Amino acid sequence: MSVAEHDPPPLLNRRILSRPRDEDVYRRAQSAGLSELQARILAGRLHDYTDDIASLIDPSLRYLAHPERLQDARRAAERIALAVAEGEHIGILTDYDVDGITSHVVILRTLNELFGVPMHKLHSLIGHRIFDGYGISLPLVERTLALSPRPRLVITADCGSSDEPRIARLREAGLDVVVTDHHALPTAGPPASAYATVNPTRSDCDYPDPTIAGCMVAWLTMSLTRSVLIEQGVAAPSTPKLSPWLSYVALGTVADCVSLGASPANRAVVSHGLTLINRMDAACWRVMAERLGDDSVPFDAETLAFQMGPRINARSRLDDPYAALHFMLAADDATARRHLEVLDTDNQSRKAIEADMVESARTLALDALSEGASAVVVFLEEGHAGVQGIVASRLVQAFGRPTLVLTPAAAPGMLTGSGRSIEGLHLRDALQRAHELAPEALPRFGGHRGAAGIGVPRERLASFREAFLTAVEEQLGGRDLFPYVLTDGTLLPEQLSLAAVDELARLAPYGREFDAPLFDGEFRIEQLRPVGAEGNHLMLELSCGAASLKAIWFRALTPGELPPFGLGDRLRCAYKLSRNRWRGRESLQLMIEHAEPV
Repeated sequence: MSVAEHDPPPLLNRRILSRPRDEDVYRRAQSAGLSELQARILAGRLHDYTDDIASLIDPSLRYLAHPERLQDARRAAERIALAVAEGEHIGILTDYDVDGITSHVVILRTLNELFGVPMHKLHSLIGHRIFDGYGISLPLVERTLALSPRPRLVITADCGSSDEPRIARLREAGLDVVVTDHHALPTAGPPASAYATVNPTRSDCDYPDPTIAGCMVAWLTMSLTRSVLIEQGVAAPSTPKLSPWLSYVALGTVADCVSLGASPANRAVVSHGLTLINRMDAACWRVMAERLGDDSVPFDAETLAFQMGPRINARSRLDDPYAALHFMLAADDATARRHLEVLDTDNQSRKAIEADMVESARTLALDALSEGASAVVVFLEEGHAGVQGIVASRLVQAFGRPTLVLTPAAAPGMLTGSGRSIEGLHLRDALQRAHELAPEALPRFGGHRGAAGIGVPRERLASFREAFLTAVEEQLGGRDLFPYVLTDGTLLPEQLSLAAVDELARLAPYGREFDAPLFDGEFRIEQLRPVGAEGNHLMLELSCGAASLKAIWFRALTPGELPPFGLGDRLRCAYKLSRNRWRGRESLQLMIEHAEPV
């Protein structure tokens, strides 16, 4: 919450809290040779973690379990191998977000470049977020069936687990569907009409890590397909492995916000993938580095999360996602630049739409929260469906409550929505309960613990809201809800240094469930000035004892607003340590997440 958020009710004031610390992890980390600061970071993120700490702080691909442990993976691989051997046309049907696009790249490049399937036999099938909706939608099914020649096999990625009716339609038409996905399955289980369903969240699946992203499930399935083709003598033993594609898997894993905490597999994939990305072998990485500037290299997980991910997602939020796919697949820098221009333009448009929607949604949310609601459900008649999830995230940050943002759907009489959750609430489980309470009000939903998508009949919005609030209250059990920021405590003046930045970097990658370190402390304001095109960011010079520190606070103000503090005032700040690079020089900079006058 910025200083720009005027006089919220007391219960909605953002609080700075200390992270709970797992003392056993803290002790084991120091025994393993980590510094006190590093041990503090681990102990604040790995609660009740009893496995080997080395697997997290020294990420390695040896921690990846064999794909055979994924239920149905061999059956899926054998069907894909048959399609390759028989020269069948193959449809690749994936979600439109970063996880889906990177999954698409992995499957397509593997089939074409490693298995020799010609491009004219590969059909890219990606739905339009607004006109088609998520997953194997009916319009996407009809487009698939209209292809000539029609594919005999459709491989999904990052979708399909909840799409039994549409899969049945494809099966009736003579198409086999191999589902690869990571989203939670419906209570009925895997789609019965699918030829195979590869999903680590299956109750009968032996894969040790159910948190892997959709692109990782696709990568594992295609890796096993390579092994099957070699076993069958269709592919030579010298057929290259899929290791280079882990660059795409790293991007999809970070952007999809799957766990980077107690998941050696995800941490290994992101760490190894970043190494591949920073070789700049592919045009998409080179052109992105060119756009972001020399100071952006080497890329880290934050570059993927906050620079690449939003640009790729922006295209599907506002239009069809194929420009994002073409950008990722670009064979040369000129082609990649052309597609990146489109992504950049869309990203700027997305930011403007987001700002308007957040303002409208905040007003509606405050009205509901004044009545003590435990969740936020807002309907924006003029809202853009492609930006719902981002707006929901902003409201979660502002109000500390699970949030659903709905807008009109393309289908008459329907609303579509996206949701984001809070710590301690499983969003999909809450939606499942809401469906049980009011099935006619929630005919379609899907997702996982932290995020979800829904379809609600317009005339049933009130009954859906009531059912969802009941489900949330049942799960939270009367817990106090308020916005907060968790910090890793204070730092000594001598720890405010680039050496500490390096010390913390050795624990990377950071991401969901392994948040980047955030500290709190009191500082005196020596200088401050608004910066940015709209003057809504603050550049500050702060002092702590004898130390003088540069700091930046993004989105601290609304355009034209003056800060409610001045020179000489003291601030309590929640901040990150960052390395500021400028024209080849490096210096320490504090990135302020939240601040309040002392």
